[in-house]
Amino acid sequence: MTTHTDEHYYVPHGSHWPVVGSVGLLFLMVGISSWLNGADAAFYVFLLGLAIMVFMITGWFAEVIGESQRGLYNEQVDKSFRQGMFWFIFSEVMFFAAFFGALFYARNMSIPWLGGESNNFFTNLLLWEGFESTWPTNGPGNIGGEYQVMPPIGLPLINTALLLTSSVTVTIAHHALIADKRAQLKIFLASTFILGFIFVGLQAYEYIHAYQDLNLKLTSGIYGSTFFMLTGFHGMHVTIGAIMLMTIFFRVMKGHFTPEKHFAFEAVAWYWHFVDVVWIGLYVFVYWL
Repeated sequence: MTTHTDEHYYVPHGSHWPVVGSVGLLFLMVGISSWLNGADAAFYVFLLGLAIMVFMITGWFAEVIGESQRGLYNEQVDKSFRQGMFWFIFSEVMFFAAFFGALFYARNMSIPWLGGESNNFFTNLLLWEGFESTWPTNGPGNIGGEYQVMPPIGLPLINTALLLTSSVTVTIAHHALIADKRAQLKIFLASTFILGFIFVGLQAYEYIHAYQDLNLKLTSGIYGSTFFMLTGFHGMHVTIGAIMLMTIFFRVMKGHFTPEKHFAFEAVAWYWHFVDVVWIGLYVFVYWL
């Protein structure tokens, strides 16, 4: 087994995976944009792009895991991985900040402005006479028809409890890994991704309830669009995080990671805590306020 010490700077070998990922993203974006514009074959182009992306992620991660297990990475590589994960999570923070910013702008600026508040009486008179500055709203003209808001009690509260519990279980699993308690590690790590998948299942049920019983849809004006964009993208991140946790669990079952070297576990735990924090903000500002 060849090892690399800190005396040598690691230079990664050439890889075809970035090219594969670029092709997958191309098909994915073309498929989604064409699908939204009603093209007949767009859904199949989207599926092709999705399949290529799954193939790329699976192959690239398997290659990196294999290199790590063979001892090819040194401390310098570990630092670069940590920096990369930091900037990735930072980009995700900015991603959600854009959607929370859109919610803030709509609620605290656009709607009061259209409603004639803050000396904007003539704006209300000229643009949409009679529009009232209230939240939630589906905008002037009752876009999308009558609807009911999603209450904070019930499934959203249960999902909040699930995610908060999962944050505790992944922390316990991390401490178990550091203490080299493998049995405890497996139990609490499995509990974490199971809680994550339960969250996603309950959110899917919530969406069905919103569409069928509340007439709350993506087309229900500004409230419907911000509700589904924020909760939908968060649900996608929970799904990705749960898959990552399950992958880490399978690696634990194969005997990977030691108390001293387990960055992959730490990276996934960071991501999961980020997802939990975003949900708390989402639950407060979307469901309660």
